Amino acid sequence: MRPISLLAATAAALLVSATTFAQHAPATQPVRGRDPNTGLSFPIAPSTGQPPPKEWIDPDTGHRIVRLSDEPNSLSLYFHQYAYSPDAHKLVFTSLTGIYQVDLQSRAITRLLPDHSIVGGQSVSNNIIQVGRKTGRIFLTRTVVTPEHAQAGGYAVSPDRAPAARSVWWFDPSTKEEHEIGKLPPNYSVGTVNADETLLAGAVTYLDGRGGAATQPVRAAPGQRINLGDRWSQHLPMALITMDAATGRITEFNPSNDWDNHFQFSPTDPHVLMYCHEGPWQNNDRVWVINTDGSNLTKIHTRTMINEIWGHEFWSPDGDTSWYQLSFPRGAGSTSWIAGTNLKTHQEIWYHLKDGENSIHVNVSPDGKFFAGDGGNGNPWIMVHTPHLSRNMAQGAYDPKGLIQPGTLDTERLVNMSRHQYALEPNVNFTPDGKWIVFRSNMFGPSYVFEVEVARAK
Repeated sequence: MRPISLLAATAAALLVSATTFAQHAPATQPVRGRDPNTGLSFPIAPSTGQPPPKEWIDPDTGHRIVRLSDEPNSLSLYFHQYAYSPDAHKLVFTSLTGIYQVDLQSRAITRLLPDHSIVGGQSVSNNIIQVGRKTGRIFLTRTVVTPEHAQAGGYAVSPDRAPAARSVWWFDPSTKEEHEIGKLPPNYSVGTVNADETLLAGAVTYLDGRGGAATQPVRAAPGQRINLGDRWSQHLPMALITMDAATGRITEFNPSNDWDNHFQFSPTDPHVLMYCHEGPWQNNDRVWVINTDGSNLTKIHTRTMINEIWGHEFWSPDGDTSWYQLSFPRGAGSTSWIAGTNLKTHQEIWYHLKDGENSIHVNVSPDGKFFAGDGGNGNPWIMVHTPHLSRNMAQGAYDPKGLIQPGTLDTERLVNMSRHQYALEPNVNFTPDGKWIVFRSNMFGPSYVFEVEVARAK
């Protein structure tokens, strides 16, 4: 268990957290929640009038769970968005009232930014990109959303269309200084910050009709996921972009008619970007890496079977491996794996997931020794997987270079998620010390941010 402060300090932290929530809570709570990454909405169960427990032991698993947020409808970040301070003591999360930071030791909560700020006389929404790994600055976009640009009240503008005035900023949680990096032209977006915080990256969607392409992208209805097949089949012209964090200068590169998305800079190499070709997974060679100068474009995995799918990619902490979820064939009879490709050796490793161990997202621990999974409707558990490489039973009989290295996983269930509505994806990630797994859940009605201890409670 993580060491907890003295009783008086803890009580004071809880009082600060309660006061923070009381000061900033919205006047009325919504009746529906929404996953900000997929757009899918879900009904919020009526409140019992009592907040969820602050800490408890899951009776089905024996693992300790801690509620980290106090405000209903608060959310941890998407599974690959970096959220921790450089000292590893604080975690950033969001809510309807702003961007917050929780101290993982004292559990004190501080609001860093409101959900809306006044900039240049205009009200703008503050939308986090990630926490900078080097300085701990909060990188964010600020968007002026007018009624004609919004899908509906409380719903985000489509990232393809994005016609509203937007700018990119950073905010320093320690000094409270904030700085505008630059403006985003219409239909440009950024979604990741590199390791030394010198560049941001994303994409531009060209909606000027070039090449006879459509000028209006497919959009999702409020509360629904976008139709991946319809948007993919438009083959809109796009290009990757970088934005200089010092000057705001935007550079376009690698133009294509693929739907570029899921941007993730390497956690160690500031010049390497991983991204995906979005759409139905069976249609695409999904995962790619490229240098920010446009060189060394590399496909991470090559399809070997009809209806083979892979995606929800993420980096290893050392930046050497691109991990992803792999299944083939999609549908009945599918076999699933947590797979990875080492970018230096090109070695592929596939760890087999047994039936009942699949997840929407998986993630890897800071030391690379464990994976976490967030389950799904047919498998409602937060899990930890311990990987084991399989022994080569034909050692010395042939050269294994270029062959897939198989492996197995020992899986332990940590949190019973049977009361969770998976329209909200839990998005697991490990704390920097590797001892806890952070996730978001609506198991109590509104969503909150939780963590579960990897070790069983004593």
